[in-house]
Amino acid sequence: MAKMWAGRTAGDTSKTADEFNSSIGFDSRMYKEDITGSVAHARMLAKQGIISAEEADVLCEGLAGILEDISSGKLVIDENAEDIHMFVEEVLTKRVGDVGKKLHTARSRNDQVALDLRMYLMNRVDEIFERVRILIDALTDQAELHKEDIMPGYTHLQRAQPILFGHHLMAYAMMLLRDKDRLSDCKKRMNVSPIGCCALAGTTYDTDRYFEAEQLGFDDIALNSLDGVSDRDFVVELLSDISILMMHLSRLSEEIILWSSWEFGFVELSDAYTTGSSIMPQKKNSDMAELVRGKTGRVYGDLMAALTMLKGLPLAYNKDMQEDKEGVFDAVDTAMMSLEVFVGMISTMKVKPDNMKRAAQRGFINATDLADYLTKKGMPFRSAYKISGSIVAYCIEHGQVLETLPLETYKEFSDIFEEDLYEDIDLFNCVNKRNSVGGTSVQSIENQIEYVRRKCHG
Repeated sequence: MAKMWAGRTAGDTSKTADEFNSSIGFDSRMYKEDITGSVAHARMLAKQGIISAEEADVLCEGLAGILEDISSGKLVIDENAEDIHMFVEEVLTKRVGDVGKKLHTARSRNDQVALDLRMYLMNRVDEIFERVRILIDALTDQAELHKEDIMPGYTHLQRAQPILFGHHLMAYAMMLLRDKDRLSDCKKRMNVSPIGCCALAGTTYDTDRYFEAEQLGFDDIALNSLDGVSDRDFVVELLSDISILMMHLSRLSEEIILWSSWEFGFVELSDAYTTGSSIMPQKKNSDMAELVRGKTGRVYGDLMAALTMLKGLPLAYNKDMQEDKEGVFDAVDTAMMSLEVFVGMISTMKVKPDNMKRAAQRGFINATDLADYLTKKGMPFRSAYKISGSIVAYCIEHGQVLETLPLETYKEFSDIFEEDLYEDIDLFNCVNKRNSVGGTSVQSIENQIEYVRRKCHG
């Protein structure tokens, strides 16, 4: 196949070099953006009198036909083409003749590919953003249902203090809100048009870059042509944002894996989001959560690959930058699928409040409240702490929990104890007393849910 860049060289590369150089296998997914950008470019060229209005109409009609044919499957993208840009231009020239060769006036593949990638990723950011919102809704719906269900809160994976299950879920909703904000900020910096920067130095033609950017929905243009064609900050930033998002999903995956185990038994996942064992019929494996946890490392790899690829590049464009796409495409695809799976997994998850409450009771996680009871009665905290610890040790030795230990036994440790202590160490009272802003009380959880829903839909 003849190379459209042949001239200085004969374009007679080896088959191996062609395969190594080709990007059509992955950049073909940007065909809509490539054609849309070319239509805007043709309109700008006509507006500026660089080509005639009639020629622009021919180009735009030809491009529209190619878009329709690719979308319908009538036109199959040639895997032997070097990239999607050359494929579209070659097909266009075959269909409309020599006028097709005018389309590339006042632009380069360097600014063209940068344009296509920005447009493509902005569309994908919107899709990720929406799936994050849907997952936040799923979490807040479950939190609403379980805002009064007590569970152990953990530090160091040891039972620490009583919290409500809805409170735990809302922690992840808050993380995902930040992910939404990061994606929004990323898109703002991505929303800058590089088209018209050409190869690296701009053009001698009297172009209107602002007009072309406006036609494509960009907020602004790149104001330095070297930066315009060589900037991939938006790729790295998106990869970073997706990595943080996946980290949040991975943390929740780890908790779901623990919660759904026999040892915890806090939740049961729907059969639709679990698998069985080939030889152990009793098994119900949380494979979807495990896969999200595993794929998080893969996304981290995409981020590191982009950073490493860019770190030593001089200005402006270098062929290394062709390696920007596969990683970010992979990260976007992985995040989209992970979010979709997570929404279903969370929405159909069955919560087991009785198991959570029993775990909370056996963990003596109201021991702090027992110490607080003594402190409120006038005992120094350190003395109260020691007595409470001794009582916990006694309960463990005698198979008791704090709520069932008789008052006479409490009085053996301190005469300060009275009947009202049982109200103070009741687990539900323990959580509802923590009504500080952001705390684990029912009222606080309701406030958090209202805040998150307003941020997502207000």
